Amino acid sequence: MWDIWLWPMVFVSAIMLWIGLAGVRKTSRSFQLNEKNKIPDIAAEHPYAMNPLLWIIIVASVFIIFIIFYYWASFY
Repeated sequence: MWDIWLWPMVFVSAIMLWIGLAGVRKTSRSFQLNEKNKIPDIAAEHPYAMNPLLWIIIVASVFIIFIIFYYWASFY
């Protein structure tokens, strides 16, 4: 039963890891460029789009919804 979800889970986990690393790298780079302790312009303009945790939650939610609908459709 779990064998069919191994590679999709690895793929989704890799996407979530990439999003997290890219978000941390972009955030640390933008804070290094600022000499003052202020919020970077990119984060100030798009506070939710720059949040890597939000994107990880969205990716995981889409994957979980796909699994739920897959099993729901397979019973009918």
